[in-house]
Amino acid sequence: MNTSAPAGPGTGQGTASAVATPSTGTGTVTAVPAVSLTPVFVRLKLSLLRNGLKGSSKRKAAYFGALAFAVVVAFFVTLSLALLRGNAHASSVVVLLAAVLALGWTFMPLFFPTGDETLDPSRLVMLPLRPRPLVRALLASSLVGIGPLFTLCLAVGSAIALAHGAAGAVAAVLAVPLLLLCCVALARAVATANVRLLTSRKGRDLALLSGLLIAIGAQVANFAAQRLFQNGGLEKLEPAEAVVRWLPPATAVGMVDSASEGAYAVAAAQLAVTVAALALLLWFWERGLTKLMVTPDGSTISAAKPKKDRGAGAGATARGVWSFLPDNRTGAAMQRTLRYIVRDPKTKSAWVSALAIGLIIPVANALQGSGSLYLACFGSGMIGAQMYNQFGQDTSAFWMVAQTISSTREAYAELRARALALALVTVPYTALVTAATAALVDDWPGFLAVLGLALALLGAMLCTGAVASARFPYSIPTDGAFKNAAPGQGALAWMGILGGLFASALVCAPVIALTIYFSVTDQQSLSWILFPLGVAWGTLAAWAGLRIAAPTVARKLPEILVAVSKG
Repeated sequence: MNTSAPAGPGTGQGTASAVATPSTGTGTVTAVPAVSLTPVFVRLKLSLLRNGLKGSSKRKAAYFGALAFAVVVAFFVTLSLALLRGNAHASSVVVLLAAVLALGWTFMPLFFPTGDETLDPSRLVMLPLRPRPLVRALLASSLVGIGPLFTLCLAVGSAIALAHGAAGAVAAVLAVPLLLLCCVALARAVATANVRLLTSRKGRDLALLSGLLIAIGAQVANFAAQRLFQNGGLEKLEPAEAVVRWLPPATAVGMVDSASEGAYAVAAAQLAVTVAALALLLWFWERGLTKLMVTPDGSTISAAKPKKDRGAGAGATARGVWSFLPDNRTGAAMQRTLRYIVRDPKTKSAWVSALAIGLIIPVANALQGSGSLYLACFGSGMIGAQMYNQFGQDTSAFWMVAQTISSTREAYAELRARALALALVTVPYTALVTAATAALVDDWPGFLAVLGLALALLGAMLCTGAVASARFPYSIPTDGAFKNAAPGQGALAWMGILGGLFASALVCAPVIALTIYFSVTDQQSLSWILFPLGVAWGTLAAWAGLRIAAPTVARKLPEILVAVSKG
């Protein structure tokens, strides 16, 4: 009869099962040669891509649309790089582009861990596979996809831009695959080292924040580009390029330029650095795979501990963190709201995005020389919008809160606690953004006036946000990172937000009118009055909004519960 011996850590190859079968009549044993993992994993990757597109026209449209977009962008970028051939600053652009490309390959697996299921090597830990053959197989399968195709096009365009003469052509032939392999190996090594994080709740939080980080990066790149072309053009890149050309994998592109210029010793050194970096990445990747295969999951170890050991210090720590809140219903509701900000991925993403963008807009404009102190009010608007749809943020868990609301007084207490929790973050934040903007635009005389206006606007948004939460509640789905309203409720969400913003401007109109009056009549010496007036007006507006919304919440509580539970 046939016997099978699975290859494991102690076997020679670890790439396939060795099957022994007796031959006919003689009793001799014939060994079946081991099968390489590499073609198996390439076919597996193709099967995953093919099967992932079955049965869903939306998936097919999204995938082929992304493929077409990537091909078109890659074509124009490659053409643009090729047109740089002969330009005096071509090496500066191409070398820095290679560094940016490698940086993207480094961080994209952390931002979008669910974009490629094969990025999770923990799925393979139970198979009898050894790390080194597995690294080769995963590296080959990683070359299948839209990202590698885009990278290959950019590498070819970079080589065309810099290659001159026979030596340059030979260097280009070596540089293209080296750049591609380094980028893919870098992404795989980082993903393997952080696979526990990527599959945890913290990893999902990181993925939700990816859009924010990309937006911040785009703003920084836009600012850098403007400063670059305002201060002399591409020659300003040469000092950075002189350093980056010795950092792998940009050394592969630098090698082409060096070989084309006749600096063969420098090109050989850059080739050696690139090959050494690739070998180091593969070793680091193999080491990460080995550690992953032999180390138990930390979450399993934590879950296996006795409950009394795990919970002994947790409660005391939690009480210490929230000990500044009052020990009553208001404190409990404030703590719940603040915990949502810290723990719930969607709420955290919304808050961090609002905090970051509210600071970036005035600061970026100030650094570009076109800033105004009044842009600090943009931060108040961004962060004040978090008051909208307060009950939808609870999703279906709102029914537990609804059990504690049976009167207008209790509804007012609930809304007041939520507003106080927001004010606990938004008021210091507003003061910080206004102070930072005043320092950058050097307009400290107007600091108090603008701070008062910003606080008045914040109070107006707390007012309209409470009313909108009561009259236009909607559900926030929990299954998608970019779904902020349940199907059929998108118009309701926009109605509440846009209508609330318009109403906030009306509520804040007296303070805005007085600010304009002081500015037009050049009575800056009296503008300090806007600070106490803005604080008082914002407080009064927030109190009035809570009072108006509370009866609606108490009366329409069943409808609100149904609306926020649809997702």
